[in-house]
Amino acid sequence: MKARVTVTLKNGVLDPQGKAIEGALKSLGVDGIASVRQGKVFDIEVNTADKAKAEAALKAASEKLLANTVIENFKVEVL
Repeated sequence: MKARVTVTLKNGVLDPQGKAIEGALKSLGVDGIASVRQGKVFDIEVNTADKAKAEAALKAASEKLLANTVIENFKVEVL
């Protein structure tokens, strides 16, 4: 079973990498950029056919390792 975990910074947390990307896009002439927030995406294969079990395992992994839950949110999607 394939899954995706998306990790993003919480609102209000400064994102210097996002600001740098925003500035680079504007300097490249990309129009209409209001702001950029940078995040992480993990594509994970899970050895189970039980969707609920996979989601629970990935939620636990996200809370323990993939995301810093003090400053980041995460979303688990079983594909």
